Amino acid sequence: MNEWCRKKPLEWQGYVNKEVKVTAAEQEYQGWVFTVDPVSANIVLVNFKDGGKASIVAVMGHAVEAVDVLREGDSSMADQLTSLFMPAGAQSYSREELKNRKNSLRDWLEKNRIPFTEQGAQQETLCVAGVLTVNPPYGPEDCSSSNEIILSRVQSLIQSNPGCPQDQ
Repeated sequence: MNEWCRKKPLEWQGYVNKEVKVTAAEQEYQGWVFTVDPVSANIVLVNFKDGGKASIVAVMGHAVEAVDVLREGDSSMADQLTSLFMPAGAQSYSREELKNRKNSLRDWLEKNRIPFTEQGAQQETLCVAGVLTVNPPYGPEDCSSSNEIILSRVQSLIQSNPGCPQDQ
């Protein structure tokens, strides 16, 4: 097992959003680190091309001999890397917007007499009737339940919420 594979996930996290040069199996790769897989130690590198295109390379963790940081990334680079893997039409929300969406859904559930609790370290997940969860950003597609009937009904209820703007 090489030195790279012996690192802990928090150590690998320190490389994310930084430009690096990776020496692996007598080859060199250069790019911005998007992520490091915590199981295999594989590194996903992104290089930005002209015209907004990007190339992505995965370097196998077992082949990594050395990783040298070339340049620190800033918040705009982090946003640019994250946006590459966002689904088309995905929207990011500020903390304030998420709080408003959550409060709107809470009010709507209370008005419709649907029992729920708040769960998680920051009380960000709504648990409906103990069998369904709604995670941020609190839309119908953010519901999860093994009970398909309850899932369908709560999703319909969320869609009919007049206090929450529908995502386009």
